[in-house]
Amino acid sequence: MLVPVEADQVVAPALWDEGSEAHGSTIGDGGGRFPAPGVFRRSPSLLRMAAIEIDGLVKRYGSLEAVAGISLRVAPGEVFALLGPNGAGKTTTVEILEGHRRRDAGSVRVLGHDPETGGRRFRERIGIVLQSSGIDGALSVRETVDLYAAAYPAPRAAGEVLEIAGLSDKSNARVTTLSGGQRRRLDLALGIVGNPDLLFLDEPTTGFDPSARRRAWDLVDRLRDLGTTILLTTHYMDEAQHLADRVAVMAGGVIVAEGAPGDLGSGDAAATVSFRLPGHVDRTSLPTPFAGVAGDPVSVRVEDVTAVLHALTGWAVAHGIDLEGLTVTRPTLEDVYLELTDDG
Repeated sequence: MLVPVEADQVVAPALWDEGSEAHGSTIGDGGGRFPAPGVFRRSPSLLRMAAIEIDGLVKRYGSLEAVAGISLRVAPGEVFALLGPNGAGKTTTVEILEGHRRRDAGSVRVLGHDPETGGRRFRERIGIVLQSSGIDGALSVRETVDLYAAAYPAPRAAGEVLEIAGLSDKSNARVTTLSGGQRRRLDLALGIVGNPDLLFLDEPTTGFDPSARRRAWDLVDRLRDLGTTILLTTHYMDEAQHLADRVAVMAGGVIVAEGAPGDLGSGDAAATVSFRLPGHVDRTSLPTPFAGVAGDPVSVRVEDVTAVLHALTGWAVAHGIDLEGLTVTRPTLEDVYLELTDDG
């Protein structure tokens, strides 16, 4: 459930250098305080400080160790995806980072605060988009955004938030009349109305049609350009591949892989080499590891791609054979995820 945080007189620590030129444009039409790219520069002290820093985090539920001593660092302005099957420990980890759950061991710093004790000053600087939320259905979309905006010392303008979320034409509609995808976009709008330094996105595009999903991705890209740090949890591997600068895969309470999506899906990982042969070819004459392999196309997973291709193409040239449809396919992030988590 999304609950607005009382702001009172406490102002979130400055995100931008006071000496920077502030006479630039803002993104959107609402006059919010997000600057256009290049208008401000990040404070050097903030750039040196990790947005999220976890060291030896442990959380137990009775005899079950849901999070088993993980360590993780997320840089300011980074989009970081935390992936894993149900029960992997990622939800517990995120709840600890948000300050909603206490840890049993280890240290956690989020935007320089311990989430357990950060209080209002910490909560003003984060935004949270949960999988589901409790919103008063009798309010209009604009009234809902205004209500949440009032809880923050320097919110983004409501009109701009609605434009970003693709809800400008639903401004006066009652929440109860929104479709599932529109309700999800409203959740997203409420997550960014406080103009957070760090945004937690939990399955942000669930229920979105392809067009709305692309708009949500554009929003994340836009927030990244403005320097917002984003922690994303999603079961859509293509979403993580598209949005995340880095990903971590959790299974059984530990991190089993971490790195850029492209590095996890390629690098030293095996690749599949496939090709078609004329019917008269004696397949036993093929070089290793293709010799005697049945099927059309011939398809084999190999480790040393360069050496294998050299041997294969050399054989084809020597025998005057055309390797029709020769392809080398690297595993996708989804392939790697399924292998790491045994979730498939």
